[in-house]
Amino acid sequence: MRAFKTIIAAAAIAAAGTSVAALADDHAEPTKGEAKLAKMLEGRVAGEPESCIPTFPRVRLTVIDGTALVYKRGNTLWVNIPSNAKYIDDRDTLVTRNTNTRLCKTDIMRTVDSRSGHPRGTINLTDFIPYRKAD
Repeated sequence: MRAFKTIIAAAAIAAAGTSVAALADDHAEPTKGEAKLAKMLEGRVAGEPESCIPTFPRVRLTVIDGTALVYKRGNTLWVNIPSNAKYIDDRDTLVTRNTNTRLCKTDIMRTVDSRSGHPRGTINLTDFIPYRKAD
């Protein structure tokens, strides 16, 4: 009987812990990546999503670990939050196979370990959201 009470108590604690954890997730602090992205976007206004962005003549890429890819050209930032963003790592090299000067949401990027050169996975792009400075 004593063992049964212990099991019931442990189950109740586990159930309560799960509820608290689920509640905590609803009010969780932003991750480091989310905070970095928010800081980059301060004072900017989101535009309509775009399927493709130009990559020529000059586009600068910022990789935010586990969060997003941010492309900058002129005063515009294009944010892409891939469907599997948790696999983004700024220590990896991103490889795309483009036949033109645009990067599109249908493109799949391969990630390669910068040190060993071994493939690590793929990143599935989504729409690019342009952010421009507010007037």
